[in-house]
Amino acid sequence: MSVPYTEKPWEFLNDYRGKVFKGQWPTLPEMYKITVSRYPERRCFTVFDPDRITLNYTESLKLIEAIARWLHSKGIRRGDKVAVTGKNAPEWTVAYLAILFAGGVVVPIDYQLKNEETDLLIKTSNARILFVDEEKYDYYAKKPVGLETVISLRKGIGTYIYDLDGPAADIEQAVETDLAAILFTSGTTGVPKGVMLTHRNLVSDVYLAQGTPLIVLHTDVFYAILPIHHSYTMLAVFIETISTGAEVVFGKKMVTSQILKDLKEAQITMLLGVPMLFNKVLAGIIRGLKAKGPIAYGLISFLMAISGGIKKVFKVNPGKKMFGFILDKASLTSVRICICGGGPLAPSIFKKYNQLGIDFVQGYGLTETSPIIAINPIEAYKETSVGRPCPQVDMKILNPDERGIGEVIVKGPMVMPGYYNMPEDTAAAFTADGYLKTGDLGYMDNENYLYLTGRAKNMIVTEGGKNVYPEEIENEFQLYEEIEQILIRGYILDSKMKTEGIEALVYPNPEFKNAKGEAPSKDEMKSRIDAIISEVNQRLQPYQKINKVAILDKAMEMTTTKKIKRGDVNT
Repeated sequence: MSVPYTEKPWEFLNDYRGKVFKGQWPTLPEMYKITVSRYPERRCFTVFDPDRITLNYTESLKLIEAIARWLHSKGIRRGDKVAVTGKNAPEWTVAYLAILFAGGVVVPIDYQLKNEETDLLIKTSNARILFVDEEKYDYYAKKPVGLETVISLRKGIGTYIYDLDGPAADIEQAVETDLAAILFTSGTTGVPKGVMLTHRNLVSDVYLAQGTPLIVLHTDVFYAILPIHHSYTMLAVFIETISTGAEVVFGKKMVTSQILKDLKEAQITMLLGVPMLFNKVLAGIIRGLKAKGPIAYGLISFLMAISGGIKKVFKVNPGKKMFGFILDKASLTSVRICICGGGPLAPSIFKKYNQLGIDFVQGYGLTETSPIIAINPIEAYKETSVGRPCPQVDMKILNPDERGIGEVIVKGPMVMPGYYNMPEDTAAAFTADGYLKTGDLGYMDNENYLYLTGRAKNMIVTEGGKNVYPEEIENEFQLYEEIEQILIRGYILDSKMKTEGIEALVYPNPEFKNAKGEAPSKDEMKSRIDAIISEVNQRLQPYQKINKVAILDKAMEMTTTKKIKRGDVNT
């Protein structure tokens, strides 16, 4: 069901309807032009290299329109595909917008893929031109896989993107129902699955996500540390920024020390990340507090509990003042809001950030939904929930069991029209009455908050016929520094009865030090992990208990949003 909201951050668009755009929603280029008209001198794209280099909105638009003219001069027309792959940088976002300003369709590609995997995506999408950074420029400069032109996202290598321009042209622009982007989901072997997202999908989602309510200000500074080709960063950081006149600062390394340095230097106010990022930052804070001794740590923990209670009950946030010294040391003083997405977050971590005075929320979505479809309201958050559906999202639970758990299905303007050139897969993704089947299992409470229990394909059926959701168990391990990665899966107990036991695959933290400040021996680490498993088992329901453990010698492969690739794990 949909939730009524009184605040509508998109209502200002009415002033531009009929002047800048027609229809319900502007296209992404129309949205960008509206933002430029509102905040022409506001900083837009920033990188520290090592000094601050910034483009404001007017400067960015000038570059974007020049590159769009060049694309048009090379034969790119409305609906043509152009790919972009590279590390997070202003050049990446300028390329993305220029493709759209030329009427084209963007194909963002994970720069961490191998060349042959990238080749496959270029072929599948029928991309004609590629924007690429220095790591892959030499390979693609030879124009493999039918590319017509290759442009560099880095200065000093080949033809540099900012040097492009073309003659004045009457460029046919896309309309809101046209494709804006094709995003390839994780797993690029075999036949790649390209999610088609329209201008309406992306623009509606970026504004409706703010109606939860999540107030984004034009004075905000976003931090792009996760790969920007991924739907989460692309929408919730990049497109969210340019919808409001905010600034986005591009991070270079997913290294905690570098992230903390960037947060302080850039005075970040909006920090969006995945559970692994927030786990590591919080683990560092707790380590520092414990170093003050058990009495000091106990007192601070007690005060944090009081702060969290006041915030929850009275809607007042005393934590920022109470724990300013902690936030300053963690480079979080300037941060106004933290948003976690891309995977499940342990409720205990959610709670601790809020106790420290950070407005911390988590959201939910998937590439096929642009991606945001639910966000926890800052003023009425629930730690164990991923939030309420965004405005105009029609959400239901399909075939709920006795706990109310079933597959989450959705309708709304942010839901994709389908997979690129895959009509059968598209048909299979929707119910007969047009709801997208997310593949996620969960339930909703009487206040319309959504609770996720796991992925349908990961569900374990125990000997007693109970359904166990691995993600619920994995969440219990997020604050143990001894464990770098954990994956819970089923293993066959009885092939005839199709029942499963529960196994934990554990990769220990290679940087963990014991009480003596030394790297533990293999036996010592195994003993500690066994103790942690036993401790967690005591908190779990009898049918959820782990009864088999494998300690791994090397890390499990992860996606770019730091989720373990379950299907690729072998022991």
